[in-house]
Amino acid sequence: MNYNFFSDYFAKLQDMNNMWWKELETGKAAMNTPVNKALNEINLEDTAELIGKAAAQPAKLAQLQLDWWENQMKILQNVTTQNGDSSDLIKPEKDDKRFVDPAWDNEMFYNYLKQSYLLFSNTMKETIESIDGLDEKAKERIGFFSRQAINALSPTNFITTNPELARLTFETNGQNLVKGMELLQEDMQASADVLKIRMTNDDAFQLGENVANTAGDVVFKNELFELIQYKPLTEKVKATPLLIVPPFINKYYILDLREKNSMVRWLVEQGHTVFMMSWRNPDASMADVDFENYVLDGVVKAVDAVVDITGEKQINAAGYCIGGTLLGAALGYYSAKRMRSRVKSASFFTTLLDFSQPGEIGAYINDPIVSAIEAQNITQGYMDGRSLSVTFSMLRENSLYWNYYINNYLKGNSPIDFDLLYWNGDSTNVAAACHNTLLRQLYLENKLKDPKGIKVGGVYIDLNKIKVPSYFISTEDDHIALWQGTYRGAQNLGSKVTFVLGESGHIAGIVNHPAKNKYGFWVNGKPEADPESWKNGAERHDGSWWGHWNDWMAGFDSAEQVDARNAGNANYPVICQAPGRYVLQTLPIEVPNALEAEVIQEA
Repeated sequence: MNYNFFSDYFAKLQDMNNMWWKELETGKAAMNTPVNKALNEINLEDTAELIGKAAAQPAKLAQLQLDWWENQMKILQNVTTQNGDSSDLIKPEKDDKRFVDPAWDNEMFYNYLKQSYLLFSNTMKETIESIDGLDEKAKERIGFFSRQAINALSPTNFITTNPELARLTFETNGQNLVKGMELLQEDMQASADVLKIRMTNDDAFQLGENVANTAGDVVFKNELFELIQYKPLTEKVKATPLLIVPPFINKYYILDLREKNSMVRWLVEQGHTVFMMSWRNPDASMADVDFENYVLDGVVKAVDAVVDITGEKQINAAGYCIGGTLLGAALGYYSAKRMRSRVKSASFFTTLLDFSQPGEIGAYINDPIVSAIEAQNITQGYMDGRSLSVTFSMLRENSLYWNYYINNYLKGNSPIDFDLLYWNGDSTNVAAACHNTLLRQLYLENKLKDPKGIKVGGVYIDLNKIKVPSYFISTEDDHIALWQGTYRGAQNLGSKVTFVLGESGHIAGIVNHPAKNKYGFWVNGKPEADPESWKNGAERHDGSWWGHWNDWMAGFDSAEQVDARNAGNANYPVICQAPGRYVLQTLPIEVPNALEAEVIQEA
């Protein structure tokens, strides 16, 4: 390596240090937040409990330590005698892509390092699981945060212990590190209180051009959302229109990426009149907007607009993730108010109505951490979407965080052009009041399943009084909304429920275009008391669940179709073309700025 590398690298390092200290002084760094302090306190309590319980079981710990030492010696013997033709004693999981470089198998030092690291990781997990008497919630938290720490210390994350990085640094004369430092500096400037690593090239996509480009018009707008009506692609359309309620935690166009994977376009091609809600990206001025507002001023208003525009008395409605939770609350509101339901059928994509199994996000769901998040939200008026995005990425840290850390900062590679990752990085804030309600009343206290737990519009939401036929699609590998939890939530409804389980995860399992024929799904027409019994009796089908869902919706429509509909009407005139204005708001939102001022004025 030449002198220029060292001078360039250390100049960048000095810039990073200056930025870091400046953030510490201004309180931006994560270690200064109430949430981080609460995490540290609860981790200390959990660790103290673990040590106390472990001390009472010395024989078990001694055996675990002995097993670790014996296996460590076996690994040493294995790597020194294998001569390239013996298999490893400790192997990565089949979905672990960290150790694919041949040197991890063929070179003694790296092979020993890999196996020793994996053995340590496995032993730590086994130790935590083996301690008797430890509170289950504490055990889950310890397991989760221990895994985070162990994966952060993986030898793949460091130049000197990663053979691919060592070779690259030598071959490029260290320019990979200089380029990586530039990318890191840019990402730190664009992050909130936690480093948000870019996953794709943001300049490669333009909303309305190569993503979110299905033709349509905005036909209604208020301070919470814009309503898009998509242009028909068939001369005749199904009589019953379809309203889609996306999550307000992300932007709607996950369902309208590029043509080859757009659910919206596919639905329009099948003859549906599709309406989509596009939520506003909250700033501090929306601090008091609560879950109730999203139901009444959001979903209920959107349903009214769709009914008025199409002239139909009832519509089909679908909600994705927390958008499905909003839809369920809206249906409960109609029922409690004894209003004639304007929803003919309801579909729920990876939707929790029972939050007793929230998945790995449950590690953050306890009173001290929730209280700290509430206090932080109240102070700034919203939950910063950039921090929220990192939290969800860290649920799959190796594939959604450290992989990009290595690629961007250590290899110095520019991120690839990928529409799904572009959407994933286009974060949205959550209004303080709403986020606090979600965390405490839904996740922590699980009140939505209680008939007297949650009020909307002055009435209690009783899910059992919802009689609208419902379709639930969940996914087998979903780590955000466990399918077992969505199954239990579906049982709270008082209607006939069709439950379908797709392959893959929270996003890929839902955005599964039939043309790709990639992931299959399970169906079981016989209701079962528990999810595992349901799956044991389910029949697997090849291909996307979209066709099955489309056939199910057809059962609530007349055979006779109607002429394709024009956008809007006299009561709901066209405001602008899709994708509208709200979806263009990006973080951080600084008020006032030109787009925000224009959006507020239009609303």
